[in-house]
Amino acid sequence: MEKYWPYLKDYLVIAFASLIQAASLRIFFVPANLASGGVSGIAQLINHFTGWPIGLMVLIGNIPLLLLGWRFLGGRRFALRTAAAIVTYSLLTDLLLKIPIFTYYTNILINDLKGDIFLNSLYGAIIGGIGYGLVYRARGTSGGSDILARILNKWRGIPMTQSYLMVDTAVILAAGFVFDWKHALYAMITLYVSGLVSETVLEGGGTVRTAMIVTNNPKEVSARVIEDLERGVTYLEGRGAYTGNSRPVLYCVVSRAEVVTLKTIVNEIDPEAFMVIGVAHEALGEGFRPLKGH
Repeated sequence: MEKYWPYLKDYLVIAFASLIQAASLRIFFVPANLASGGVSGIAQLINHFTGWPIGLMVLIGNIPLLLLGWRFLGGRRFALRTAAAIVTYSLLTDLLLKIPIFTYYTNILINDLKGDIFLNSLYGAIIGGIGYGLVYRARGTSGGSDILARILNKWRGIPMTQSYLMVDTAVILAAGFVFDWKHALYAMITLYVSGLVSETVLEGGGTVRTAMIVTNNPKEVSARVIEDLERGVTYLEGRGAYTGNSRPVLYCVVSRAEVVTLKTIVNEIDPEAFMVIGVAHEALGEGFRPLKGH
């Protein structure tokens, strides 16, 4: 059982994430006529004209994209996780309407938010983005534009937020003609916010700072960093392009709150030092979050 627990955990996370996404769609997007983008957005437009079930349209529309994902995003492992996400999301999107307690509280929320497109788009983006991020953490996707976004991210290095906007633009434009351009604008903002939230869930919110320091007093600086900040320091071998001289480059990772202290240490020991501060999404290991489980 212990051997299969990581896989089972992934599928449980995917099921929970699909529930969150389906609830976000039903509570916020559909009542407010906000196209959620991708296959779900197309399904909303089709439902608007025909009344066909949104979940069923999502399932049908994702079949060719699933085959594309099989080809470019990891074969069988990817396909199984993504198929699980698509099927559970599609089923829950339609089945939630048949659960009395869900429809009861959903109607209350819809009435409270009726006419407030801003709150609908904001809540929908945050809750939906959490669902997307959880699916990514479980090494799958929610299908639809998620597949195309991950392909762009993997093969072209395009950030998820930009990928979402690129692949969903056509759906948003179509929604503008079907509903109105005000709703289309809010849908575009929703996609961007949802992408930011999903990236935060996927990569973690513990943004840290990296520092590279070139100094004439590397031993003194590293000793103070270790003593005052209790952070590790790594020596990298460097060579000046102009002078041709070899000199160590200090590399360390600190929290955002420790950046000022680090600058003070370097300035006190060597005011002529060269220092570069960078941003890292997450730090795992000694002194930060444990690597186990990631």
